[in-house]
Amino acid sequence: MKKENNNKKKPNYINKVNTTRIDRNRKRYRQVVPKKSISPLFLFLFLLSILGNFFLVGHYITFDHNKVRVETKTRKVVTVSPNYLFLGDSITEMYDLEKYFPDDPVVNSGVSGDATHDILEDMEKRVYQYNPSKVFLLIGTNDLAQEKSPEEIFDNIKEMIERIQENRPEAEIYIESVYPVNETLDTEMVGKRKNEDIRSLNDLLQNYCQEEDLVYIDVYEELIDDNGQLTEEYTKEGLHLNENGYQVVTDILKEYIES
Repeated sequence: MKKENNNKKKPNYINKVNTTRIDRNRKRYRQVVPKKSISPLFLFLFLLSILGNFFLVGHYITFDHNKVRVETKTRKVVTVSPNYLFLGDSITEMYDLEKYFPDDPVVNSGVSGDATHDILEDMEKRVYQYNPSKVFLLIGTNDLAQEKSPEEIFDNIKEMIERIQENRPEAEIYIESVYPVNETLDTEMVGKRKNEDIRSLNDLLQNYCQEEDLVYIDVYEELIDDNGQLTEEYTKEGLHLNENGYQVVTDILKEYIES
């Protein structure tokens, strides 16, 4: 009896099983993985970025860049050289500014006999042409001699100030109180001027300066005596000041000249 050949190869069931599993897994893998496609959100963002770029390019092309340059160039910082203008009537005209302010650029724009309306009628010649950095205004006593009311005089002074602010906005404006008179001397110069009216006008000016943030300089109180009159030692004839009077005024104004 022949022995069976034990070396006869047996079927490789294990390989078949493994092969089957691999094939099944491959099929399963092919079924699970989806085909690649473009996301709607990605497409939306891409289109939005393109539209944004078109907008920026269009804005740059249509925008008037020259206009911006022109407006920037026209913005100027205006500076005014020191130039101190004293504006008023004969009391200012007789004030020897070069003597009392020898080191300062002072200009005397006082005219004898002037009232407020005289200055208002000639602002260009009396103020604007000098392009002042500071204006010291003293006016009103001749209006009182013409029997104008304190309210009427104040209105004219207010208009004068507003015109200076409009035409020379860089100028600092200082309002001096109207100086007192000495009624007891009974001279023709004093005339119809009364200290009562002067005080009323000064009150209007002081209140206005407080409201408008302007500088009011109270010279009146420094010139009167114990009786409320212009100190006789400070005056020539009851109205105009002498050297002593102008020295008192100078000592007061120096603070504002040097500030």
